[in-house]
Amino acid sequence: MNFKKGIIVTWVSIVLNIGLFAIKYWAGIVSHSVALVADAWHTLSDSVSSLAVLLGLKFSNMPADQRHPYGHGRAELIASLIVGILLAVVGFNFLADSIIKFKEQAAFNFKPLAIWVTVISIVVKEAMARYSIYVGKNIHSNSLKADGWHHRSDAISSLVILIGIFIGSKIWWMDSVLGIFVSFMIFYTTYGIMKDTISVLLGENIEKEMKDEIESIGLNIRNNLFLDPHDFKIHHYGNHSELVFHIRLPGDYSLAKAHAIASEYEALIEDKYSLEVTIHIEPVE
Repeated sequence: MNFKKGIIVTWVSIVLNIGLFAIKYWAGIVSHSVALVADAWHTLSDSVSSLAVLLGLKFSNMPADQRHPYGHGRAELIASLIVGILLAVVGFNFLADSIIKFKEQAAFNFKPLAIWVTVISIVVKEAMARYSIYVGKNIHSNSLKADGWHHRSDAISSLVILIGIFIGSKIWWMDSVLGIFVSFMIFYTTYGIMKDTISVLLGENIEKEMKDEIESIGLNIRNNLFLDPHDFKIHHYGNHSELVFHIRLPGDYSLAKAHAIASEYEALIEDKYSLEVTIHIEPVE
């Protein structure tokens, strides 16, 4: 059910983004505004991002098979890298166009059409951002939450353009500067996507708060037996994560007793964090 909700939200985002792109691009061409055209492409990049989320949700929910024993969750990360590269290309192109227009000192007077299109974009994109983040939190989808913040970055860039519309007629370079600003907004979004994706691919350590909580859970097993959990390693595969760490038990424990303690510990952690846990046991003489 949660998976279907994420799919529906993503399809709605794709359709709305394509519609907004068409309107903003048309308005930018009619108004001869590089800033509005750049913002239109920024909106379309949200569709590409949402498409990556859609593919990630579909592939990451495919069961593990013989060739992919850890599942297909990292397909979402690969899609995110592609989105990041495409965003960087779009940002560079519009940065170059804006600089050329600035050097040519091309003046521009915004028309009422640009105002209405920009206002509609701000309202729709902020609504999309809030809904995507809300659903992402409910279904524990980091990619959907990230997509929501991508929508919000588009709403912010549109808001800046709206401000520029009211003073653009007095300052000839306003359209060029706004185009440059939108380009850097795209670069910033690209940086966030690439940074988070590469960090997960390279592997991350668990947070101190999580480590402390796991140690606390261990104290409630077998009359406060100190298990000394250590050597934590966590691996993320889309919406599926695996945690591996070591514990120490008395060397005179039977294999069955040691296994029972480790299994109980694994079950408690899995129930709290919704991830797969594997514990390696070290004997203490």
